[in-house]
Amino acid sequence: MAAWKNETEMFELMREKLYTPVVGDILDQMGYPHQFLPAKIRPLKPEMKLAGKACTILECDVFEAQKKPFGLLTEALDQLQENEVYIATGAHNSALWGELLTATARTRGAVGAVLDGYTRDTPQVLAQNFPVFAIERWAQDSSIRTNVIDFRCTIEIGQVTIHDGDLVFGDMDGVLIIPKDVADECIEKALEKAAGEKKVRKAIEGGMSATEAFRVFGIL
Repeated sequence: MAAWKNETEMFELMREKLYTPVVGDILDQMGYPHQFLPAKIRPLKPEMKLAGKACTILECDVFEAQKKPFGLLTEALDQLQENEVYIATGAHNSALWGELLTATARTRGAVGAVLDGYTRDTPQVLAQNFPVFAIERWAQDSSIRTNVIDFRCTIEIGQVTIHDGDLVFGDMDGVLIIPKDVADECIEKALEKAAGEKKVRKAIEGGMSATEAFRVFGIL
């Protein structure tokens, strides 16, 4: 039986008890060895942590003012739901995130944003206490440079194929994607491994060798 009653409790438990290395280890064991996004995607602040469901966004670069500025950006923002993470890729000629997008997403109950690209308005974003992960900060505006062309579609970032509704988990060590079909099993096993790692550390600090600890616990 799961240790949570609903998805909100599950995401709270992930943020409280788990960290990306242990979840990544479990995904490796389950046969999913390519679930980490590129290492260059990092939180705006090291202490930021996010766990939620992917709302996938596909963007593209454009090279002049469009008939519909930003493409489907406002529509994508306005349909965000509670516990979702806005995760976008496909455009690298401008910032994909900023102050007003943060305010919209936060007000709608979203729990974070992951950008395979740039973010801006950094002081105003940080003031909203909303986890944002991005490649870098860059103030160049998207209105004449970037269009959202689809959302809730399959996207790829680095080595990872991401489906709408997959789980997104991120902390200072990176961002990974948990396929939705195996999410419950993965999280339960990760919670067990996290508890086991605490026991191993205690044993090593008590004098047990790393070799013996691995033999006894099977964790290192």
